[in-house]
Amino acid sequence: MPTMTASAPAFEISDLRDGHRKSAAHRIALALVWLTIVASSIVFTEPAPVDALTIGLMLLLPIVGLVDARPMLWAGFAVLLAITASGEISAALARDTGIAVSHMTVSLYLVAACFLFAAFIAKEPEKHTRLVLNAYVLTGIIAALCGVAGYLNLFPGAFDLFTRYGRASGPFKDPNVFGPFLVAPLLMCLHVWLNAPWRRGVLPLLAAGLLAVGILFSFSRGAWAAAAIALAIYGYVYMITAHSNRERVKLAALVLVGIAALGMILIAALQSDAISDLLEQRATLTQSYDVGPDGRFGGQAKAIGLILDNPLGIGSANFTRFYHHEEVHNVYLSMFLNSGWIGGLLYLIACAGTLIVGMRHAFKTSATSPLFLVAFAALAGNICEGVLIDSDHWRHFYLLLALVWGMIAATPRPTRPARSLKERRPLLLQKLLLIPQSRRQPRIIGTTESTATVGPDRKLAGKIPGWRRGRGRIIAPA
Repeated sequence: MPTMTASAPAFEISDLRDGHRKSAAHRIALALVWLTIVASSIVFTEPAPVDALTIGLMLLLPIVGLVDARPMLWAGFAVLLAITASGEISAALARDTGIAVSHMTVSLYLVAACFLFAAFIAKEPEKHTRLVLNAYVLTGIIAALCGVAGYLNLFPGAFDLFTRYGRASGPFKDPNVFGPFLVAPLLMCLHVWLNAPWRRGVLPLLAAGLLAVGILFSFSRGAWAAAAIALAIYGYVYMITAHSNRERVKLAALVLVGIAALGMILIAALQSDAISDLLEQRATLTQSYDVGPDGRFGGQAKAIGLILDNPLGIGSANFTRFYHHEEVHNVYLSMFLNSGWIGGLLYLIACAGTLIVGMRHAFKTSATSPLFLVAFAALAGNICEGVLIDSDHWRHFYLLLALVWGMIAATPRPTRPARSLKERRPLLLQKLLLIPQSRRQPRIIGTTESTATVGPDRKLAGKIPGWRRGRGRIIAPA
């Protein structure tokens, strides 16, 4: 029996599990990534604490070796940089250059952060994605607690601290950002419940209910639409890709329970006159401030005219300063205004391409497929919501984009084995050349240095000296 010498390396359980022991710097870097995601919901002021942590990660993660910049990520980064460069050119021609340059500088920071987190995900897709999404769920629950407590005024000062315009905003400055931020944690909690035993699914289901109430109390029509689109995409793909009917039945039960719970929440909420009036007001398709030349639709008509007259754009943040009293409330029109025709088209192509490629990738089977579906469905909801609001500076939008791009880039492409010229020859060509096709002719399936696997009749092979039968195949002697 072999014995271990003194010079032989000693292995520990962690080495067998992870392949190598993680250094202290490695563990500290992962902890800082987790802390950065947890701090991403605290944005009372600009810049926020998450920005300082993200800039620190830009220096730390490459040094520690926790990034893997794949070619696909460089291509996506180049597209986002081209959009930003177009915005800088537009800013140089703007009526107020200072504010336009400041806006595009923030855009450049968000693009760099997106590339950093995408490369971080591509390094170890499953582990790093799970780390990010778990931290995202925690910060989403904290934000939802703050928003619900503020809207219901559960303690002194909560309403003033965690609401804006009479709507729940949590630790955000705008309820229109607070609501969409909670979509990804909501999907993650539902995902955990679907994949956990029935008795262990109580806490994820309660957390999902809290997050749903937070989205409801944001009274953001865009957030409601984003959540509905994300849930529809997740449910559709999950139903098709489920491995058993039991999983499909569990999803159907979740849908029924969710509808019943939402109905009970609405009935309870409608008991309050203030909530009832606000729900009725926000549930209508058009508001009083949407119509008219000075309304939202009037502002979008002005934006379209400016886009047609200014191929290079008018500069970021100049629309509200010189042309209209509020934002365009459409991120795609805003990108044409901010970055001109080139930047606007590139942004539209990037979003549409991500939806198309991501939807195709969602049906592929891999170790990250369940987590990818969560991130992609949430991102798709936010991309679609861009029709209703300016989302080009949402941090969680770029985080979800990084998750999706990182997992797609890290998925290995299937490779086809090399085939001989005879095997690649079309069957029609073989018939035209009158090449005989014998069904009883042995066909070589694969070879190694010592064995050859062939396909003659198994009974005949048993009579050939030195040959033996394998599991469904005939193996030649060495």
